[in-house]
Amino acid sequence: MKFEPFKASVRIQKDYAIIDMHGEINTFAESELNCAYEIANHENPEVIYLNFSQVSYINSTGIALIVGMLAEARKSHQKLSVYGLNDHYLEIFRITRLADFMNIYSDEASALEK
Repeated sequence: MKFEPFKASVRIQKDYAIIDMHGEINTFAESELNCAYEIANHENPEVIYLNFSQVSYINSTGIALIVGMLAEARKSHQKLSVYGLNDHYLEIFRITRLADFMNIYSDEASALEK
């Protein structure tokens, strides 16, 4: 398996922000993921969406990073929603009960329909 370094970019709209993620979410992703979250959070959007469609791998540290972002969003009275999870990671989000605390959509169009 080829290692894919993590990269994140942020798209900000009036009521929401999207964090587009690429590569592997693991311990090496922490700094860039936290930076992307801070950029997204800066405008105090109603919802922050995490786009997983280009994420190739998430380990337990990556799940912990997502939990940390969820806690931060809740403290800021924001919603954290996700889309683009493959079937395997969708099941992980259900097993870990992350799905109980955030909306999960299949793709960007579904997420933005609200």
